[in-house]
Amino acid sequence: MGKNLTGKTVAIIAILVVFLFGIVGIPHGGLKQSITDRIHLGLDLKGGTHLVLEVHVAEAVASATDRDVARLQADLTKAGIVGAAVTKPDPANAQKIVVTGVPTTQVAAERSVLESTDYTSLYDVANSGDGTATLTMKVSAVRDLEERTLETSIETIRERIDKLGVSEPTIQKYGLGENQILVELPGIDDPARVEDVIQSTAKLEIHAVEGGPFATDADALQANNGVLPPDAVLMKGQGAANSPEEVWLLKRASEVEGTDFRDAQPSTDQNGRPNITFTLTTEAGDRFYKYTDEHKGSGSMAIVLDNKVREVATIQSAIRDRGEITGAFTKQQADDLSLMLRTGALPASISYLETRTVGPSLGAASIRQGVYAAVAGMLAVMVFMLLYYRGAGINADLALLLNLIILLGFMGFTGSTLTLPGIAGVILTIGMGVDSNVLIFERIREELRAGKTAAAAVQQGFAHAWVTILDTHVTTMVSAAILFLFGTGPVRGFAVTLVFGLGANLFTAVFVSRVIFDALLNKKERGAALSI
Repeated sequence: MGKNLTGKTVAIIAILVVFLFGIVGIPHGGLKQSITDRIHLGLDLKGGTHLVLEVHVAEAVASATDRDVARLQADLTKAGIVGAAVTKPDPANAQKIVVTGVPTTQVAAERSVLESTDYTSLYDVANSGDGTATLTMKVSAVRDLEERTLETSIETIRERIDKLGVSEPTIQKYGLGENQILVELPGIDDPARVEDVIQSTAKLEIHAVEGGPFATDADALQANNGVLPPDAVLMKGQGAANSPEEVWLLKRASEVEGTDFRDAQPSTDQNGRPNITFTLTTEAGDRFYKYTDEHKGSGSMAIVLDNKVREVATIQSAIRDRGEITGAFTKQQADDLSLMLRTGALPASISYLETRTVGPSLGAASIRQGVYAAVAGMLAVMVFMLLYYRGAGINADLALLLNLIILLGFMGFTGSTLTLPGIAGVILTIGMGVDSNVLIFERIREELRAGKTAAAAVQQGFAHAWVTILDTHVTTMVSAAILFLFGTGPVRGFAVTLVFGLGANLFTAVFVSRVIFDALLNKKERGAALSI
């Protein structure tokens, strides 16, 4: 018994040392600095920026169907179908594509193209006898595309924020709205720049130029007899650096877009002005080479950023996978734009639904009041346990202290973020720890009243209370897990702290408390009373 008790005591001391190291780490710059380096503070404690963004997923659907229009037109031409026109007749319904102008003698060839899995997997195809066909994107395909757009936006924003060096950001789906993202940036040094980087979609596209430049939209319409071609779009911008804003007629479907970029780096042109060099993916490079080779010497292409023309260039020679973007960039703009392209362009634009800034003074007050509440609550509980359970109260208090050390040490090891609700989770964990000790101690008292010896009463008390303690902890952990899965930001912080604390409480209330009782009983003579 003595040897077994010694081994358990050594194990408890070793665990205590390990989790103390988790809280403090290798001390440097003072105890407070060491602790704050290990346990990160959330937005509500450290201060920072809270944003709720909405992703306009309909734009991604429209972009996908634009590309499919161009692809289908090329497939019909390749199949030898002369005169076929592929359009999106209703701009408000981006999910519908219509094929017209197919000669009756080539309807069979048209259906052969439309019935390929490239189109039937994404679209419901309705054919008519005169060669007209309507393709409507399937509901499942639209839903999948919208979901992927939201996920891609989250990952893209996360990569951008990480590369800006913001510590412990929260970037996730916002459960209170559809297609919304929650962004929390604790302790940021330059909130304006971060907001600019997030806000800009950096949706870079290269379009074929169909006409222009024009002074106004009216001039562009007049040049086209008042009607724009169905596969074209008007876009404003500057065709060259420092030039006035003009209007250009561009092909609606882009030749290259943001997701085709493999890398982008800030650089300078031959005159020393900031620009961006880029590299395309292999597939996009092959596609771009084909386009530029067919139009070299006679065509122009427009570089469009955030739906504005930034540069119009004549295609002098075929370009495969490397190029550069020039314009009236400052060095900071070139750095940020290359960062956004390098980390991946957002598949759709975003808008702000909510912006809140939490000052560090509010965070400091929250920490101070939260710590006061935790210390006051813990002292009150410890005093109550000492008064009500006498000697056994010391046992409970030691278990509570070890519980707190394990909880904070675990957070230090895992790099968890402590929020104000997280502090509430710590306080609730203290309450749960006391509840476990009360269950055990009251059961021991019942056994003593039944006439059992102190050793037998302790053994039976722990044996009978164990099932109840396990049941209460598991059910609470399940509730906390649900909060973590479906909650956001601070709610998740509360759930994480609560689960860690409950796990530590199971260890301290059942194992540590039992070892302390056994150590006391070992020193007592047989039949001596137990202070409880």
